[in-house]
Amino acid sequence: MTKKNSIFEVKADISLFKQGSAKVGIQEKLLDTSSSTTASANEKDGRDLDSIMEIIIQQMKVSGYRERTITDYLTYMAHFRKATHVEYLEDITTDTIYLWLGSMNVSNQTKLTRLKCLKAILGRCFNNGWFSSKFWHGINIKVDKQVKKGAKKDDIMVLLSLLDLNTFIGLRDAVAVFTLYKTGVRINTLGQLQERHIDFENKLLCMDGTILKNHKILKLPLDDELLHLLRVLINQNNKIRSYYGEQNSYLFIGYKGTSLNTKSTNNAISKQLNKYAKKYGLNNINPHALRRGYAKSLLDKGANLALISKALGHSNLAVTTQYLDLDVEEVADNLRDFL
Repeated sequence: MTKKNSIFEVKADISLFKQGSAKVGIQEKLLDTSSSTTASANEKDGRDLDSIMEIIIQQMKVSGYRERTITDYLTYMAHFRKATHVEYLEDITTDTIYLWLGSMNVSNQTKLTRLKCLKAILGRCFNNGWFSSKFWHGINIKVDKQVKKGAKKDDIMVLLSLLDLNTFIGLRDAVAVFTLYKTGVRINTLGQLQERHIDFENKLLCMDGTILKNHKILKLPLDDELLHLLRVLINQNNKIRSYYGEQNSYLFIGYKGTSLNTKSTNNAISKQLNKYAKKYGLNNINPHALRRGYAKSLLDKGANLALISKALGHSNLAVTTQYLDLDVEEVADNLRDFL
């Protein structure tokens, strides 16, 4: 019998890789507070934290902060108030912050994460003119950080050679892996990419601030190999969407044509990569490892730290240095050039 063609079978030359809110009680309270209450402050006791947080959350929403980030800020502020019994902004001091940190039975890394959120809130208070100094600036938590390994090119090529690019899911996942490694975009950004973000004529990935964490425009070059795969994927996407009657222009879609745009770090692509890593026994095959691998690849090719930081969309160079895994031998070899 002749096997019938399926929309999930990819007919194109793609043999390029074949080689060997959780809710918080305070949040509901803030949302129910009227604007008139927000504007007022008790002259005797100071600015109450409910009113302060309502203003700050509104500012964050206007700035485009994600709901998950806002929820974290509300959670940590609620925890701070419960541990310190502070109800007014003027009562927050270095002593109350240390009291809060001392009440936590968690790792130093977790304490540092929570402290950063509190500092971000206090920083906005300073910008709004509610504090005359950043007295919290010197408070810190010492954490011995280990640089996480980035994905190795050999492991990536092994994975791509094992995926069946003649199926839609295999093709989609292969292009996703290649895009993550060749551009370094975050996994939630990947889920939001649309056809309009690909400039085939100028060979660029053009992303606007709405899909990037830092809300800035970023353009990244694309090579011919990736552009070819993107064309094949777009063609296959059109067949899938047409069959199921879906209307969207996302680059990475589900097998029924639906969007993967959940703005989550644990979307379908991320889950697939975890599955492949376990199935084939591959190390560091996950979205963040691929992003780190992109950064290391740029460094190996001679890109300077400032350029790598811009490509990754980082706000400062200190974050970028944590992405670069340099072993002892590499340090010695690179330093020899400066003798």
